[in-house]
Amino acid sequence: MGDYYTPVPTVVPASPFSASEDAEALKGSMKGLGTDEEVIIGILTQRTNAQRQEIANVYAEEYGSDIIEDLKGELGGHFEDVIVALMRPPADYLCKQLNNAMEGAGTDENTLIEIICSKTNEEIKDIVEAYERLYERPLAEHMCSETSGDLRRLLTLIVTGVRDDYSVDPEKAREAAVELHESGEFKIGTDEAVFNRILAHESFPQLKMIFEAYKEVSGRTIEQALQDEISGELLEALLAIVENVQHPPNYFAKRIHNAVFGAGTDDKTLIRIIVSRSEVDLGSIKKEFEKLYDKTLESVIEGETAGDYKRALIALIGGP
Repeated sequence: MGDYYTPVPTVVPASPFSASEDAEALKGSMKGLGTDEEVIIGILTQRTNAQRQEIANVYAEEYGSDIIEDLKGELGGHFEDVIVALMRPPADYLCKQLNNAMEGAGTDENTLIEIICSKTNEEIKDIVEAYERLYERPLAEHMCSETSGDLRRLLTLIVTGVRDDYSVDPEKAREAAVELHESGEFKIGTDEAVFNRILAHESFPQLKMIFEAYKEVSGRTIEQALQDEISGELLEALLAIVENVQHPPNYFAKRIHNAVFGAGTDDKTLIRIIVSRSEVDLGSIKKEFEKLYDKTLESVIEGETAGDYKRALIALIGGP
């Protein structure tokens, strides 16, 4: 991701840590009448995903059952969604989100854009492998049947792993900036294919350099150019790439804001970002959120959610 920001996670490895003690405590919390949600929140929000996978393995060996199934049997609503999300390996969880976004009537393009346009090649590779394992069909093929036009072309390019993860070349960055300028604001009509190719192929550090060169070449930011030249879902996707190249916390802070301040709370998006970024940069997102909206993320979650669902999210946001 380059060296332009230091991601601050809110979930770090618990130490000391005993998978068998945690498995025993979780089993105990689901025994008898009623469930001890506090124990479940206290353990699962304070362990990394790798530690949770260890707990799940010990749990299966000791008690002969699947911890996710047992938790589902005890919990409900959005609280269950958070806890189950925490228990899945990260790539599997995002694959489930992608699949949900494409199944049924209509496609949730915003979710596809958020997950796919924010990832490096390495992360995309994990998701592509997990998708085929879970659904026995290639992600690219499923996406092709559910999207269309320039958005389909862009997402397919990213998913087929064409992004160069390594090279950084100032001279090539300037050439690419000139090419973007000439295929956008410099001509009548926009050549979307050029934008797609460059933004899907180049590494994130190289794109950062291209965007800086673009400003020198055209006197405007790449965002301004995109907003003038491109519209609809392709614009959303290209801006998502730009924001994730320049400062991911900014992108995710805005996504959370849209999730809680639209008509009704978009709980799926809220849960997905808080769970999937907790070990990456949720601390940075929290800071960015406060800077952008003059409110703490905690206070917004307090106001928009309730009960154990709220407690679980607050525990994940709280940080070590």
